[in-house]
Amino acid sequence: MTEFWESSFIEKQTMWGFEPTDSAIVTKDFFLEENVKDILVPGFGYGRNAKVFIDNGINVTGIEISKTAIDLARQNGLDMSIFHGSVTDMPFDNQRYDGIFCYALIHLLNDREREKFIKDCYDQLKPNGYMIFTTVSKKAPMFGKGKQLDKDYFEIMEGVKMYFYDSDSIKQDFEKYGLVEFSEIDEPSKNVKNKPPINFIIVKCKKKI
Repeated sequence: MTEFWESSFIEKQTMWGFEPTDSAIVTKDFFLEENVKDILVPGFGYGRNAKVFIDNGINVTGIEISKTAIDLARQNGLDMSIFHGSVTDMPFDNQRYDGIFCYALIHLLNDREREKFIKDCYDQLKPNGYMIFTTVSKKAPMFGKGKQLDKDYFEIMEGVKMYFYDSDSIKQDFEKYGLVEFSEIDEPSKNVKNKPPINFIIVKCKKKI
């Protein structure tokens, strides 16, 4: 996984442009309503989603597997704390956060890794904190492509394994971690014209006191 993302960022640099995803914008609005001040962003990348939170007065801490992506974030003026490593090695600090936002990462993990990752995120929330995941849906155009590894789990291209969620698997994975609601969102490819949007699910959980 490290090798894949490191080589991707070396080759393609800021491959998704700098506009935040629609999920990040929706989450920013929700976090502002809930007076969320400090958030953790696992899968930070080069920070295109972090900026929309920072610009609205929310403190961001990142976790990123690719050193090149972190360097790109620094080159673009993002000087917050970013832990270099895989989310499978969480936690990287003892801090508790008001919120966690994780975009398009959890579906890249296998069963065991997903379960640990969700628990690790939940454990790093303050009481009444929220964690929001955007994950790929079975309605996405890549579903069923490539080599099937397990139920709803495919190697869609060399080095990229993806688990595709539906309402049943969302409930199964998140219900014991304070699942509040989930909804579909079609994410446009903002930096590529005429590319169809990808079907995602936004999952919202709240930590019980």
